[in-house]
Amino acid sequence: MTSRTVDDLAMELLGKSSDALSPAERRVLERIHKRETTQDIGVVHEESATFGERLSDHVAAVGGSWGFIIAFAVVLFGWMFLNSQILNRMGMAFDPYPFIFLNLLLSTLAAVQAPIIMMSQNRQADKDRTAAAHDYEVNLRAELEILRLHEKVNHLIDQMDRLNRPDEERAT
Repeated sequence: MTSRTVDDLAMELLGKSSDALSPAERRVLERIHKRETTQDIGVVHEESATFGERLSDHVAAVGGSWGFIIAFAVVLFGWMFLNSQILNRMGMAFDPYPFIFLNLLLSTLAAVQAPIIMMSQNRQADKDRTAAAHDYEVNLRAELEILRLHEKVNHLIDQMDRLNRPDEERAT
């Protein structure tokens, strides 16, 4: 089996010349020829991630959690209560109603957080596309391997049929 080339496998399994193969089909046949196993694409993708990509994933994970929403609500209400009730009575409110400084901080947070979350979403979309392409290759390889096994089983059945025939039929 290993003595056959990728060109032989292309013609035998796909009925195409190697020039007519798509890049995915060529990769699959090369892996079959080399007897390589597939890799976990998630691990491969994470290993190639830059610091910024990993950071954007963490920011998106934290910013999109209930823990962040609850903690952020507590901080907002604490800020407003502190400035309108406690510090305002002492004449020391650093951001009295209408909380202009708080609005500035919220706008800045939104302006910074939104592109970071978009980076993470773009990275996730890229991972999804890569995973879909990988799934196609794995499925194609499984289908081709099943075809090869089917051919081997048929060959064995033919051999068994020949051995089970009476001697006079085998001679013909």
